[in-house]
Amino acid sequence: MSQSSKINRTLTQAFGTVLGLAIAVWVLRGFGLAPLTLIPGGLILVLFLGAIILGVLSYVQRTWWRF
Repeated sequence: MSQSSKINRTLTQAFGTVLGLAIAVWVLRGFGLAPLTLIPGGLILVLFLGAIILGVLSYVQRTWWRF
């Protein structure tokens, strides 16, 4: 397996994990779960932005960067 496919797989898995975590926290916080209502909205925004950045990096690595 080449180095770029390992990096791409890792980035794709990280993207899915962070996005799934952000969506789960956002939905459960909306339902009013006591511990999750204490999480500030800015932290959830940071999770979504991190997922977007990981997705863009995964796409760029797969299409443009060949290292």
